[in-house]
Amino acid sequence: MDETKLKLYGADWCTKSSNIRNYLQSIWVEFEDYNVETDEEAEKYVRSLYDGKLKFPTITYGDRFLKNPTIKELDQFLEEVGIEK
Repeated sequence: MDETKLKLYGADWCTKSSNIRNYLQSIWVEFEDYNVETDEEAEKYVRSLYDGKLKFPTITYGDRFLKNPTIKELDQFLEEVGIEK
């Protein structure tokens, strides 16, 4: 996995994951999308962030991560890591 890209870890059935996915697409921000239910490596990675618990949606960029963000929190995160929208 490329560490310098924005990543979304979620599940297809998760409304919050879908909302974040749709929002990022609507503002033309590139990201990698991982389904933690079908991608074992993605699931293990997310669990490593939360002491073995599977919490999503999770957004990562480099070594920074954000759990279950609102759009406002996501916008702030994007600004902090230098991603223009």
